[in-house]
Amino acid sequence: MEKGITVRKVVISGVLGAIAILLGVTRLGYIPVPTAAGNATIMHIPAVIGGIMEGWPVGMAIGLIFGLSSFLNATSVLFKDPLVAILPRLFIGVTAYFTYRALKRANPYLAIGVAGFVGSATNTILVLLMAVLRHYLAFGAAVTVAVVNGLPEAIVSVIVTLAVVGAWMRLGSGRKSKLSDDDADDAGEGV
Repeated sequence: MEKGITVRKVVISGVLGAIAILLGVTRLGYIPVPTAAGNATIMHIPAVIGGIMEGWPVGMAIGLIFGLSSFLNATSVLFKDPLVAILPRLFIGVTAYFTYRALKRANPYLAIGVAGFVGSATNTILVLLMAVLRHYLAFGAAVTVAVVNGLPEAIVSVIVTLAVVGAWMRLGSGRKSKLSDDDADDAGEGV
């Protein structure tokens, strides 16, 4: 990975940050559920992807965008507290990055999937921990939310992260997919 700020990091940060803003403003990133949390979310996924692709600072910046969106669009008192809405989200891309970095030599695709899970779990665990510590939720309610919201969010994070980062890795390596090779052959035959 290149050190410092590069054009690539700025562009990827901008694109993933814009996706995070779009998901927040349109509320597409928040899925209403009848639990104490009020919403399940996919808002953490751009922070996970940013952390894996461009390092922990990019993941942290996109996590900040997610946290600010959560804080500014809060519909419950729980997320009107910046220690619950913003602070935990800073660590989503950070944990995803270090998980990916630790596992990528063994199997890059496994590393991506585990990083997607860990980034999502970081969001769930730290938000709920802060909610319990700040007396917004009882411990039992937090555990219920972790199971009912957190596990499905983590599964979705693994799937989307694998799809996006895996595709990006294939594009970045210059490899063409089998489908692309077949399309090129068919194009020469005339239809």
